[in-house]
Amino acid sequence: MSSKTILNDGVALVTGAASGIGRETAFAFAEAGVRGLVFADINDQGAREAAEESKQYAKNGQYRAVAVKVDVSDEASVQSMVDATVKEFGRIDYSINSAGIGNVNPALTPDADLEVFSRTLETNIKGTMFCVRAVTRAMKEQEPLMHTSRHGTRSLGRGSIINVGSVNSYVAAPGMVSYTTSKHALIGLTKSAAIDCLKYHIRINAVCPSWVDTPMMQASLKRVPQLAQIIKAVSPLKRAATVEEVADYIVFLCSPSASYINGTGLIMDAGATLTAHVA
Repeated sequence: MSSKTILNDGVALVTGAASGIGRETAFAFAEAGVRGLVFADINDQGAREAAEESKQYAKNGQYRAVAVKVDVSDEASVQSMVDATVKEFGRIDYSINSAGIGNVNPALTPDADLEVFSRTLETNIKGTMFCVRAVTRAMKEQEPLMHTSRHGTRSLGRGSIINVGSVNSYVAAPGMVSYTTSKHALIGLTKSAAIDCLKYHIRINAVCPSWVDTPMMQASLKRVPQLAQIIKAVSPLKRAATVEEVADYIVFLCSPSASYINGTGLIMDAGATLTAHVA
């Protein structure tokens, strides 16, 4: 874990922060210099442990980290998370929606489990919508964050939101109808919210990685050992992305360097979808 981006200030809220991409992204925000960081997860013990660990990476002398339990599929729980963040730190500058579920019970469309389909959309789309809606309501009421460089001082807007998508936000693979549908919908949500929030100077983007070496991927490898060879064959770099690579990309999108990037779903796949099948 080593973020190359410098933020120097601001408050970050990360869901899914107890493990995987969310956890590493939160650590990267601490290292990049935020003054406040909220680790939000349904696994509150894991969130507390990650929040405590983050203190060793923090670069801001005023850094504080707190953990909040959240069920992103529950609107009231999401609103409580946002309210707690604003109460604790006064504002939200960076919001990362990393909580979600993977490809549960893989099946071809004729045999797809509709309960799994509904639960996947409930978490991955409705949950993200709850987060984006609640956070933008808070962001639009706050003053813009300012940035000073050699060219002077400029506004960075009232906040930056990153939705964690997938390469399956753009391409399909057999047996993944529930997951792929949810991740395609996430791009529509990202673009629509970005357009709606232009007037408030809030940027909203998505990061769409292919295979990432997370606990979720390791669980998949245990179930399907041949997956390792599939990833090696599909990826031009012959490996999955690291959580550090994804986290650095997310922090970059929240930084002054990305202040003109809005409403995009940025693919991270080493070029796999340019010429190859993803599964």
